[in-house]
Amino acid sequence: MIQNSSDSSSKSVNETVNGSHHFTVRGYSLAKGMGPGKYISSDIFTVGGYDWAIYFYPDGKNIEDSSMYVSVFIALASEGTDVRALFELTLLDQSGKQKHKIHSHFDRALESGPYTLKYRGSMWGYKRFFRRTSLETSDYLKDDFLSMHCTVGVVRTRVEGPKDYSVSVPPSDMGQSLKYLLDAELGCDIVFQVGGEVFKGHKLILAARSPVFRAQFFGLIGNPKSDEVELDDIEPSVFKAMLQYIYSDELPDLVESTSSTSTTRSSTIMLQHLLAAADRFCLDRLKELCEAKLCEEVNVDTLATTLSLAEQHRCPQLKAICLKFAATNLGVVMHTEGFKHLEESCPSLLSELLETVASADEKASLMSNKKRSSSSIFGLDLAADGVAAESVNPRRVRRRM
Repeated sequence: MIQNSSDSSSKSVNETVNGSHHFTVRGYSLAKGMGPGKYISSDIFTVGGYDWAIYFYPDGKNIEDSSMYVSVFIALASEGTDVRALFELTLLDQSGKQKHKIHSHFDRALESGPYTLKYRGSMWGYKRFFRRTSLETSDYLKDDFLSMHCTVGVVRTRVEGPKDYSVSVPPSDMGQSLKYLLDAELGCDIVFQVGGEVFKGHKLILAARSPVFRAQFFGLIGNPKSDEVELDDIEPSVFKAMLQYIYSDELPDLVESTSSTSTTRSSTIMLQHLLAAADRFCLDRLKELCEAKLCEEVNVDTLATTLSLAEQHRCPQLKAICLKFAATNLGVVMHTEGFKHLEESCPSLLSELLETVASADEKASLMSNKKRSSSSIFGLDLAADGVAAESVNPRRVRRRM
């Protein structure tokens, strides 16, 4: 018997080492007339341990093109054998419209893989990069100069074996540390008066997390010297939950957040208010966390308010879930108080609801017709050809010999 004393493993990692170079051609009109095959070179730049250069041919690389095109190439400028690389070449639009002319291999799969440059002087590029008459009347040429941006990604392969060490790295505790500052009120420099309750915070932390607070404390219309803010249009429990998220980056315990109020709110209602607050203070991640939770808690009693909220605060996934739920449970939903309010406040949503119901009915009808049609065809095939099928697919039949 052969016994293995130990197992081993390794992996091959293929990746690119990327680098970029910006090349400007000033006095373009003076460069014309050099003749086909003659070029202007950029300075040498290094990527992935190899030297590269951009070659610009004002009269084109091909003699047969009769200077009708300009040519642009990226050349390997150092010694190298079978250098594999990806390239991106961009001619910059100088009008400010950002309509750059881009040729890139980084965002699409190449059938033959990365380009291979065999030796020094090997090039990749375009002989007919741009028709010269079109270039000279375009926004790419301004004040007689062109601007190009080149990115090279050299392919490198390395083998990783087993690690000879094991260091246990604890998870980040930044959120807990910041939340401690909030809970202990250490170094607070701003006080919020919210519905008769007082909350303290730190301007820098709040500004770093929310663009609204950043503008309020440090923007052109903000006042960094202010030490008190009064908010009348948000519930204290909601503001407290929002503060806890800002400092911890985690969705707080909503039951605990409502414990300071005289009336206990349901989790769904609290989530609705917290989503609205997140949208108001531009806390996008908190808004999406609330949206995800509300998608799980859609029911008959809260459907109307959640649907209205999704419409008001631009939550497309939540809105789609609500419409689908309402279409499926329309008979029950229509008899709720919330639905009656929805009829009065958001009539446009009722139109979308009807479209969802019609779409669901149409799909159900098509599926039913398809099943009936398939069954009929299968039966006709059996009768006509006397075949024995191996599956329910009418095309997969075999004759008996």
